[in-house]
Amino acid sequence: MDTPVEVALRPYRLPFRTPLRTAHGPWTEREGILLRIVAADGRVGYGEIAPIEAFGGRSLAECTAALSRLGPTPKGAELMACADTLPGLRTALSEAGVDPVAPPARLRDHVAVAALLPAGRAALGVLRERLDLGFRVAKWKVGVDPIADELALLDDLLALLPGGARLRLDANGAWDRRQAERWLDAAAERPIEYVEQPIEPRSRGAEDLLLGLAADYPVTLALDESIAEENDLDAWLGRGWPGVFVVKPTLLVNPPRAMARLAKAGASVVFSSALETAIGFRQGLHWAFAWPGEARAVGFGVGSRFAGSAGAVPPLVPFWRWADVERMNPEETWNALR
Repeated sequence: MDTPVEVALRPYRLPFRTPLRTAHGPWTEREGILLRIVAADGRVGYGEIAPIEAFGGRSLAECTAALSRLGPTPKGAELMACADTLPGLRTALSEAGVDPVAPPARLRDHVAVAALLPAGRAALGVLRERLDLGFRVAKWKVGVDPIADELALLDDLLALLPGGARLRLDANGAWDRRQAERWLDAAAERPIEYVEQPIEPRSRGAEDLLLGLAADYPVTLALDESIAEENDLDAWLGRGWPGVFVVKPTLLVNPPRAMARLAKAGASVVFSSALETAIGFRQGLHWAFAWPGEARAVGFGVGSRFAGSAGAVPPLVPFWRWADVERMNPEETWNALR
């Protein structure tokens, strides 16, 4: 741990082909830092630090400053101490053999993928295309347009679903109690897998309101922004959250610890992309393949959202096989974004 290692940083700023409309407003680009760590024995590890400040995490500037203070050849112990505060760093250290915690072991051969739909009427055309590709789960961004318009559009989207297909609704914390209740009434007894983050997590009384909605309605609820940090995850496990935990491994400081706690609690988990590059994407999928609980469709159906960035994002597919994940080469992404 006291042996110096080589650390190279590659900041990136990638514009989206089309801005992603959410309840937080339009999201036009993704910023982050790629990491390449070379241990003393020559082993190489790649990682990605791509926080989402609006999601509740640290800012990219804070992460950049912390890494810059380490210099290009820090000791392993210094890196491990930094990994206790920076999401994405621990994974790179594990691949390079600096972190003694072993990478997750595969428990399944394939995982289904949920397609991401845009907000508004554009979702109709995208859903048709995704169904033709073989997707049977899709997530629609809601809480963006007037509620009456979105509820009318919900009927049109559900009418497109073949038997056995399911729709997820993601409000990104857009609703108050009355709006959430209206949506949950409309979602009951329909092919909706769950409603994600109906209430803003930092609003007054949000915890009690979420638990109350989960108890009062038959529709499954899911937490996303409410578990932006791992202490949030522990708090909701302690409250006995009965719904789904949407976990973005790229945003976790200590994925092994978080996964162990979720597994011990028998939690229902959906693994999701944070719209990162292929490096974080691949590492997130590793955790999905290693999950010992129920296999739900993973939220990695984002496609090539970046403009002019060949190699930055894997293809859009309705299923990921382990063999395909293993063939993903992080060095290609590292080189593509130089």
